[in-house]
Amino acid sequence: MHLRELADSLLESSVVLSFTDIGYAARKRMFGWNDMPAGAMQGRVVAITGATSGLGLATAWELAGLGAALRLLVRDGDKGETVAEQIHSRYPACDVTVYRVDLGDLDAVRRTVEEFDAQERRLDVLINNAGALLRKRQVTAQGFEATFASMVLGPFALTNGLAPLLTRTATDHGRARIINVASGGMYTQGLHLDDLQFAREPYRGSVAYARAKRALVVLTEIWARQLRDASVTVNGMHPGWAATPGIAASLPKFERLLGRRLRTPEEGADTIVWLAASDEAARWTGKFWLDRRPRSTTRLPGTRVSAESAAGLWTACREMTGNTSMH
Repeated sequence: MHLRELADSLLESSVVLSFTDIGYAARKRMFGWNDMPAGAMQGRVVAITGATSGLGLATAWELAGLGAALRLLVRDGDKGETVAEQIHSRYPACDVTVYRVDLGDLDAVRRTVEEFDAQERRLDVLINNAGALLRKRQVTAQGFEATFASMVLGPFALTNGLAPLLTRTATDHGRARIINVASGGMYTQGLHLDDLQFAREPYRGSVAYARAKRALVVLTEIWARQLRDASVTVNGMHPGWAATPGIAASLPKFERLLGRRLRTPEEGADTIVWLAASDEAARWTGKFWLDRRPRSTTRLPGTRVSAESAAGLWTACREMTGNTSMH
């Protein structure tokens, strides 16, 4: 093994060093990362969920600087318009459109898919980034547990709904990409098909969040297989531990403990931008990434997901969303 790969592997096994800004800085030096060239995303349309704060906002700014046309899919329309105005102020040529959608509301997701398909002629990159860690169990308008609805069912319906447009874009322009943003907390959880919505066991926000991210990673692998022949790549990633408003609000003790060792939102978003913009990333599909390198999806005993369980998750999501556009 090359010394750099050995050092990276040791970093990864440490977890704390890997997920903090120490791991980011070390890998950037070790592997000599290059900035994306100016105009790398010129002419490409990118849809980002949760684009008004944290990783989503940092991603939007970076891709705007690379020339991408942005479609901001946000729950708070006013915040979305403010972000669009700020981006347009710095990058006057940037084409920014805001779509208001609550991913936990499946009716809203369907309306957004219809609106998007009617207004947009292409979609090069879909970034499923939105997420929130809830302290108490909540139920959506359709009766689903809110974390599972907004972080699994919503992205499931959105991605399947926009898949035809992504496929048409790939046909016309060579390739399209889907990027699913997970969390390192996913490593602590397996897939609980018998209680996807915490109807049986006591609700714990951090566990519900981690399980939802695990489910999104499982879906990533299924989408990658389904869309491979359509020249649409599908990859997952986790950002390490980044200082975002969500961390500050939901995990204040964790934030205080790590302090300055948390990554900046820009450092956390680096791999998202790289997966969206780089030619190298276009060669990969069905992988799970941290700091521009593919990683294992399993660390702890009992968290590995079988093919049977993965298929069960897909079936459950189809039944809950009424989505039959992909099989």
